[in-house]
Amino acid sequence: MDFDDTPEEAEFRAEVRAFLGAHAEPKGTARPASRARPIDAAELARARAWQAHKADAGLAAITWPVRWGGREAAPILQVIYNQEEAAYAVPRGVFEIGLGMCIPTMLAYASPAQLERHVRPALRGEEIWCQLFSEPAAGSDVAGLRTRAERDGGDWIINGQKIWTSGAHLANFGILVARSDPTVPKHAGLTFFFLDMRSPGVEVRPIRQISGGSHFNEVFLTDVRIPDAQRLGAVGAGWKVSLTTLMNERLAVGDVPRPDVEDLLALARLVQIDGAPALADPVLRARIAEWHVRSQGLRFSRFRTMTALSRGQTPGPESAIAKVVNAAKLQDIAACGLDLLGAAGMVMESGIAPDIAPMHALFQEALLFSPGLRIAGGTDEILRNIIAERVLGLPPDIRVDKDVPFNQLPQGAC
Repeated sequence: MDFDDTPEEAEFRAEVRAFLGAHAEPKGTARPASRARPIDAAELARARAWQAHKADAGLAAITWPVRWGGREAAPILQVIYNQEEAAYAVPRGVFEIGLGMCIPTMLAYASPAQLERHVRPALRGEEIWCQLFSEPAAGSDVAGLRTRAERDGGDWIINGQKIWTSGAHLANFGILVARSDPTVPKHAGLTFFFLDMRSPGVEVRPIRQISGGSHFNEVFLTDVRIPDAQRLGAVGAGWKVSLTTLMNERLAVGDVPRPDVEDLLALARLVQIDGAPALADPVLRARIAEWHVRSQGLRFSRFRTMTALSRGQTPGPESAIAKVVNAAKLQDIAACGLDLLGAAGMVMESGIAPDIAPMHALFQEALLFSPGLRIAGGTDEILRNIIAERVLGLPPDIRVDKDVPFNQLPQGAC
């Protein structure tokens, strides 16, 4: 592995640092963003303004074609930008799905006219996209979905339900995969579309989370009419298109939010165990050391990915490792923080008393939020299968439904 930037990479890193230093606030001086409250109008406006600012600087989609506002630069430059931006308290959680998953799928399959209409508004934060994949009956088995797509002349009629759809309550458009042929095996009978979320028959119901937030939703689709012109890929080839989206999703959700090891160290210096700073406790120090080792292992794994990108190569399925380790690590660190806080761990932030909780309730929010990260972008079990089969070369799981038509698969009682 080569840990040093090339001259071109070093020049770009300096440009990014100058841009962020002039226009963003370092995380160390900013209060962490809360995940326990909905995004309000002011926060959404701030996110749109930051996104437009990045787009004007040519930093919103570095690898995209120049025609669509990108630089057509090597993927390593996007990695470098992400590294540098991670040190700043910039708005997040609004456009990542659209720019990281939906628009890349559109770039691969949409018509030039459709790209002309949709790419730049998404890049500048003027329009928000969501991803309509998960369903109540399918879980992590996306190919087991039951939402129906039936042809009606030049249109498709969609009926079904999607769930855990992040940002659907804010979204202008969405990408959708539905079952167009139940008489063939489940992976072969899917077709992929994009739709206007304001279409008649689309109903979005926010899901209230235990943390108090409501960032994802269930979406009901009742006789929703989608023109065939908004189909992406061939009829019945929806699984192939979905893989494009899922590949980008795995890369987009590999990193996880705070608290990290440094935050736990800060908390351990604030609280006491038996009259001494918690950081002096040997058991706690051993746990922190273990998480630090995991973090360093992920850091060097990322260097391997960066080296591949810098050489123009495509990273392999090893990217699944970061997501599996990071999500579990966040949950463990949050639980440890709550143990250290004791009774104070029951206190959450509020608009009335924003400073009542130690460290702005960072650990409390993370403990309630973190289980979802072990599901989003593929469950731990799905990603471990990917690592086992594609990294370690172990035999795949036995799939008894592989060649069975979907409408002949056993179904549980309603």
